[in-house]
Formats: sequence, structure tokens, C-alpha cells
Amino acid sequence: MKIIVMGAGVIGVTTAYYLAKQGAEVVVLDRQAGPGLETSYANAGELSYGMTSPWAAPGIPMKAVKWMFMKRRPLFIWPLISPTMWKWCVQMVRNCNEDAYRLNKGRMVRVSNYSRDVMPDLIAETGIDYEGREQGTLQLFRTKKQLKGSKADQDILAEYDSPYEVLDRDGCIAVEPALAEVKDKFVGGLRLTADRTGDCRLFTIALAEKCAEMGVEFQYGQSIRSIAIENDQVAGVDTEIAGRITGDAYVCALGSYGPRVLNPIGVKLPVYPVKGYSVTLPVTEDQYAPQSTIMDETHKVAITRLGDRIRVAGTAEIAGFSNRLGPHATDTVKHVISDLFPRGGDISRAEGWTGLRPMTPDGTPVLGPSKYSNLFLNTGHGTLGWTMACGSGRAVADVVLGRTPEISFDGLTADRYAR
Repeated sequence: MKIIVMGAGVIGVTTAYYLAKQGAEVVVLDRQAGPGLETSYANAGELSYGMTSPWAAPGIPMKAVKWMFMKRRPLFIWPLISPTMWKWCVQMVRNCNEDAYRLNKGRMVRVSNYSRDVMPDLIAETGIDYEGREQGTLQLFRTKKQLKGSKADQDILAEYDSPYEVLDRDGCIAVEPALAEVKDKFVGGLRLTADRTGDCRLFTIALAEKCAEMGVEFQYGQSIRSIAIENDQVAGVDTEIAGRITGDAYVCALGSYGPRVLNPIGVKLPVYPVKGYSVTLPVTEDQYAPQSTIMDETHKVAITRLGDRIRVAGTAEIAGFSNRLGPHATDTVKHVISDLFPRGGDISRAEGWTGLRPMTPDGTPVLGPSKYSNLFLNTGHGTLGWTMACGSGRAVADVVLGRTPEISFDGLTADRYAR
């Protein structure tokens, strides 16, 4: 069975791996010159199993209004004349209630927990190195109000069997010793002990190499123009250079760009690009640098240790498909690393980056079958593509090959948007 996978980011490559592992002939198409060169390139580096939650949550609309007036705000909304953008925003607001939040979180946790469980097997099978660490995530609270408000998160973590620790100031310093330098800037934290870290791009490159060894064919520099439909099935993928490429089944893992080829064939997905920023800087003094991931609750910025580098990522910007990295775009993330780890890294050598996160309004990815029997979806993971990659890749591969997946697809497919 020949499978065409559209997209060579972490989602497409993990899907290709699990398809090839089960004996399929796999061809991966991507417009870039190699794997992991778009959203997978410089994300936060968090494998955020404990922090798997939809952005659409009770109270978020009011918080968003407050964020808009912060000097270093975590959210920007540009008033574009875009019906698609505003429709997506309205759909997201409609999910900002308790019932929708619990339903959506349950669906998301199902995927992320599965990914957490299967990823160690993939690492053991392939032996790939991605600068991984297993020291958890520390959600850092600068105010007592934030610490008190985390009780709701603790209840939900307990409900979904996600291990955690509530830490006072000294407890935070015990797990991240460099914070002793700035102990007056926070009051406590919530540590998610099952979380991991690692360089998503290194993982994607290394896994793509393993896939190639298994016989997977990667065709880079292939911009996809459209998906051809004949007799109510996908007949091929039309590219700008190679023309039509055909297979027995097709998987769309194009992230934010998926709707551009799916909408014309009647597969309507509310996947919208939410822009994020990061900087990567070298560690200067290890004892003053982070050891794992710290999430600054005030600025919604993640600081992650990746080998001898520090990755700092954050900001949500709703601005269409703009990939512009303006001169002040990374000011917020630079402020947070300088504020919490002033001697940990060389901010003068920070490399800026921006990428588009493929977000659904309910936060849940879109996996599995489509309206066409030989077209399958693996997209819409938002900020959690790295977290969910192994689980969604393995589950979608099972569905493509007609096998029973190990998790339920209830509420994960495109059918939830049909109404």
C-alpha cells in the first residue's frame, strides 16, 4: 500500500515512521528543503503532557482584554478584514465555558497521554538523540493570586492522573537552583513532573533519517497546488514541479496550510494560524541557567533548556499568515529570560524566530478519516504538536492501514465540525 504524506514537520514525519514500520510504502512531500523547517523549527521544546489544555477556557475573553493593555502582553490581535479570522475567534469564544472546556480538555489529554506513553518506545527503537530531558515543567507564579488560582488546575490534573507538586519559593529553587538569584520575583510554583523537554527539530531530522533508512521517500521542494478528486476519491496530489503524485491513500499533515488545499475539495476545517515567537541563546554559566522548562505564568512565556542552549518562546499573535519577524517582536521573550535568568545565557547572541501554530477553536487536533475514503487528517495541534506528535502519528497510521487504534477517535475527527 502506497501512502502519500503531505508535510514533513514533526507530525508528518512521525506519521510516516509509523506507516513505514507497519510495512507501507511511504512518500513524504514538503515545500521546504528539508524536514522540520516550519512550525517544528524553533518551538518551545516542551513535551507538555501536564499542561495539555485548550486555550478556550472559562474567563479567557476577560483575560484577553486585560492582556491587550499589558506592556509586555502575551496576546496580540490585529484587526484584519478577514471573515475567516473573525469567524474562528467567535468559535473560540463559544468554547470558553466550563462544559466545552472539560469536553475539549478530555479529548486533548487522551491524545497527549497516549503520546507520552508511546514516545519512549519510539526512542528505544530508533536510538535517536534530540537533547531530551525528563525533569518536568515548573509553572512559576509571580503573585499569590496566581498561586491560589492554580487550585483549579490542580483539581483537573488530579482528575486526569497527571502527577504534580505544589511548591513554595524554596521548593522552586530546589528544582531550579538558578532561581535563587531572583527569589524576590516569584512566590511559588506548580511542577508537572511527567513533562519532558527536547529539541523538536533535532527529533524531526533524526526521525526522518531513520524513515529514509526504512525506505520512506522524501520529496522536498514540492509545493502542493491542489488535491485532485475523481470518482469521489483522492486521485493524486498536484505539485508545482513534479506534477501529479499518486498513491493508494493520503495523509494531510500541512498544519496551518492544510485548509488551503482541503477547503477547495469540501473538507472544511477551522484551522487558523496563531503566530508565536522564540529566541535561542547559548548558555553562559550552567549554574545560572535553567535545567528544564519554566513557564512564566504572568507573561505566558516558556524557558526551556536544550543542551548548551536556552529556548525562550511565547506570545500569541492573530495576524493571518504573516511570517514577519519585526525588530521588537521578541522583546517579551527576551525580557522574561533576562528577568529570571540574567546570568544564564548570552542575550546578545539570541537568534529570533517566528512560526505559525495550526489552532482549532476548541483546541483539539483533527485526526483520522475525512469525507473521502482514502484521505486522512493529522492537523490542528496548535501549540501541542510536539507534545502530541508520536501519539497522533501512531494512531492515524493505524486508521490509514485499517487497524484498530489504541485510543478512541470519538470527538477527534472532522465530523465534530460537520454541524
